[in-house]
Amino acid sequence: MTHPTGRPDDGHAPRPPVSQDAHHAPDDDEHLLREAERIAVAVGRMFPGLCEVVLHDLRHPGNAIRVIENNLSGRQVGDSATELGLRRIADPDYPGVVQNYGNRFPDGRPAKSTSIGIKNAEGRYVAALCLNLDVSTLSPLALTLANLVATEAGRRGEALETLRDRGGRELRSAIDTFAAERSSTPRALHRDQKRDLVRRLHHDGFFDTRGSAQLIADQLGISRATVYNYTKEA
Repeated sequence: MTHPTGRPDDGHAPRPPVSQDAHHAPDDDEHLLREAERIAVAVGRMFPGLCEVVLHDLRHPGNAIRVIENNLSGRQVGDSATELGLRRIADPDYPGVVQNYGNRFPDGRPAKSTSIGIKNAEGRYVAALCLNLDVSTLSPLALTLANLVATEAGRRGEALETLRDRGGRELRSAIDTFAAERSSTPRALHRDQKRDLVRRLHHDGFFDTRGSAQLIADQLGISRATVYNYTKEA
């Protein structure tokens, strides 16, 4: 038997030429994007009219939006990447997941967003899956439930105890969310922003956990002494 090329068949299929980048090919990235497309569509269809799901192709920031399911923002397939997407492109160390940060649709409706970065085998961000929850639709329900969860008037505003784990994971998440809301990374925040963040963390009780000051210093790229100074500045 002969191949279409006219060469005799020796019983073994001819080997394709070896790519210089044998460990990674563009098709691998495309496979990731196609799998992410299925997830975006499925999640969006699970929350019709409530949660917008957008898949950004970060390989092409100028026309990054590849899928937009449950369109609440008015954007279209082919629109450009957001500021957060651009930061992921520029910084492979940018947080992979930025969870539950405040956002707003173009018409002013408040939103709660989560952004999930997708890296290829080389550790480079090639996509981002973003969920934007329209919380304005929940307002009537929230008002209805307000009386149900109300506590005694004499205890309002008085924190008798904290039921949350103030561990490193939650602290890092709080720092990353603060930075993402300002389209930045923790280390790239301005001095005033870092000071405001430290004060907020102090007010929220994160300093009650041992080692938290050093963790904050490491995340913001400042000294531990500066962290404590920020808590004292008026």
